[in-house]
Amino acid sequence: MLKQAWNKQAKAGIAIAVVVALALVPLLPGAIDSYAFSFLFFVFIYAIMAQGWNLVAGFGGQISLGNHAFFGLGAYTTAILWSGNYLWGSLYDAYPRIYYFDPLTMVLGGLVAAVAAIIIGLPLLSKLRGDYFALGTLGFGEIVKVMFINGGDFTGGAFGVVAPAGTFDTLLPHYLVGLGLMVGTALAVRFLMRSRYGLALIAVRDDEMAASANGIDTLRVKVAAFAGSAFIAGIAGSLYTYYIFHVGPDSVFALDWMLLPLMMTVVGGTGTLLGPILGAFVMYAVFDLARIVVPDYHPVISGLTIILAMLFLPKGLMRSFAGRVA
Repeated sequence: MLKQAWNKQAKAGIAIAVVVALALVPLLPGAIDSYAFSFLFFVFIYAIMAQGWNLVAGFGGQISLGNHAFFGLGAYTTAILWSGNYLWGSLYDAYPRIYYFDPLTMVLGGLVAAVAAIIIGLPLLSKLRGDYFALGTLGFGEIVKVMFINGGDFTGGAFGVVAPAGTFDTLLPHYLVGLGLMVGTALAVRFLMRSRYGLALIAVRDDEMAASANGIDTLRVKVAAFAGSAFIAGIAGSLYTYYIFHVGPDSVFALDWMLLPLMMTVVGGTGTLLGPILGAFVMYAVFDLARIVVPDYHPVISGLTIILAMLFLPKGLMRSFAGRVA
């Protein structure tokens, strides 16, 4: 019992130390203009995406292969509102923003993704289980992509939507917002999993029939997790829009936005709070290093890394590390 308590305190202490260290990185000479700064920003985005997938798959037991659709919906929502051509009009210019980051459009990006998840999740989660649900979400992602390609002027068609020209000469705001969202997402998931809903979600994951027999509305619990995962992905997509400015169907609906967070979560440890974050740091470092050093073989290197991790660390880095510490 004492070891377990110490283990939790040690992990919390390490996590806090890492966050503080990341917050202090911009103070290092030349850090803001370095490649490492951009690298960390993308790690934050992938960590947010991985945490969202972990909520529905790791804690909820529902393997979703459609989170790239929610990422794209969040990105498009922000780009369309940011452009001011629809719904927003001149009100956008009068709305207070922090260095052109608009918290409202970011939240709306998450909400649009969450509503889409509820609409598609109700029929899928009520009828499909396991691999069939996974394939259903994958199909949904491809359908959404095709819809946006053929969306006419509203979505920009195959070209996409171009946001207003940016004037930033530093990634510092992106870095700080990304770090804040990564930490905030982890804390939100932690709070959620310690609530009564979190206990219900774990019960549904472990034994859905037993949970239903004990009065838990299993469909409602699963749809809520699916929507929460989509909201997180939508927020990540919105953040990406403020970096890239041009949102196109081939970029924001790319399968990489689903596959990479999935692999990062598995390697880091599904069903753990810090696993997706650790997995994002480790796997994105491997992906990026392989892309730079051996560009022709980086998919092979990345694949081998995942295979080795699955063979020697089947429970993920976080659980393996915790087990050795205990």
